Amino acid sequence: METLSLALQTRLAQPLSIGSVTLHSRVLQSPLSGVTDKIFRRLVRRYAPTAMLYTEMVHASGVCYVDTLPQIMEIDPDEHPISIQLFDCRPDFLATAAQRAVAEGADTIDLNMGCPVNKITRKGGGSSLLKDPAMATAIVEAVVKAVPVPVSVKTRIGWDDDHINAVEFARRMEGAGAKMLTLHGRTRAQGYTGAARWGWIARVKAALSIPVIANGDIVSVDAAIQCLEQTGADGVMCSRGTLGYPFLVGEIDYFLKTGQRAPTPTVIDRLLCAQEHLRQIAEYKGYRGICQARKHMTWYVKGFSGAAELRDALCQIESVAEGEAHLQGAIAQLTAQGETPRVWREMPRTDAQSWNPPPVQPNQPL
Repeated sequence: METLSLALQTRLAQPLSIGSVTLHSRVLQSPLSGVTDKIFRRLVRRYAPTAMLYTEMVHASGVCYVDTLPQIMEIDPDEHPISIQLFDCRPDFLATAAQRAVAEGADTIDLNMGCPVNKITRKGGGSSLLKDPAMATAIVEAVVKAVPVPVSVKTRIGWDDDHINAVEFARRMEGAGAKMLTLHGRTRAQGYTGAARWGWIARVKAALSIPVIANGDIVSVDAAIQCLEQTGADGVMCSRGTLGYPFLVGEIDYFLKTGQRAPTPTVIDRLLCAQEHLRQIAEYKGYRGICQARKHMTWYVKGFSGAAELRDALCQIESVAEGEAHLQGAIAQLTAQGETPRVWREMPRTDAQSWNPPPVQPNQPL
C-alpha cells in the first residue's frame, strides 16, 4: 500500500484556500452530469464532512431564461462547502447565471471548460474553449466581476495530442482572476479512455500560484497518493471512481488527515447504501428518480457472486419496493454465506471538521 512522504503530509495538513474560502479537506467531489444531485451529495457528505461538493453541470442560458431555478441547483443548508458549476460560451449569460447561483447559496462558482461531450462542445462550451483562450479569458473576467465569491475553472490538458496547451491556458485563467484550477489529465479527444497524464498536471502546478487540483484516475486511496506525489497538486478531485461508491472521497480525506485507512465497506455495506440511495432519490424525484436509480444500482452491484443477475434485475425496476426486494434478497444470501456489514454509518471524525464560510462583500447587488 502507498504511503505519504513527510513533505506531502506536512503540506496537505494545512487548510486549502480558494480565494476567500478556506477548505478543511484536500479532496473534492467532481460535478457529474446526471449523478451529483442532492441525494448523491448527501451520501458523499456523510463520509466526507468538509469536502467541497459540486452540483451537476448547469447550462447558463437555461438559468437566465427561467423564473424558477432548475432542480439541479437546489442546495440544502447543510451542504456547505458547495460549488455550482456552470457551462456556456457567452460571458454575459455566465455572469448572470453565476449571480443567481450565489443567491442560491454557492460558496464558489466553477466554470466548466473541460466537458468532452459533443452536444456541449459543438455549441462552443466545455472543452471547446481550449481552442478559444481569448473567449475563455473573457468568460472568467466577466464572472469574477459579477460575483462576490471565488471563481474556479475545470479543464483538460488540451483538445488533442497535437494541441496540448494546458500550461498556457491555465496561466490565462489565473491572469483572468480564477482562484483555483482543476485539471483533468486527458485531452478532449481521449474522452475517458487511456490513462490520465498526470505529468501535465505537474507542469501546470509548477506554472501557477493558485491552487491546482488533480483530476483523472483518482479511483482509490493509493491512486490519490500516487497522483499527489507525482504532480505536487494541492488536492485531488474524485469523479467516476465515486459511481456506486460514495465512500471514496471520505476514504481519501480520512487517510490524508490521519495516515490511516478507513474501514473498507463490505458488499453488504454497498448494497445497504444502494437501498438508501434508491429510497431517497425516489422520494425526491418520484418515478423519474426510480428511472435514474437504475443506473446507480448497477454501479453499486459488482464484485460478488450473483452480481450480474442482480444488475439485470435492478435495470428493470418500476418501484422502490421492487428494487428493495432484489437488494434484500442479495443481502440475505450474502449474510447466509458469512458476509457482514461493518456497521459504521459515517466516516470517523477528525480534527478541523467545521465549515465556517467567510463573510464576503458583494461587488454589486445580486
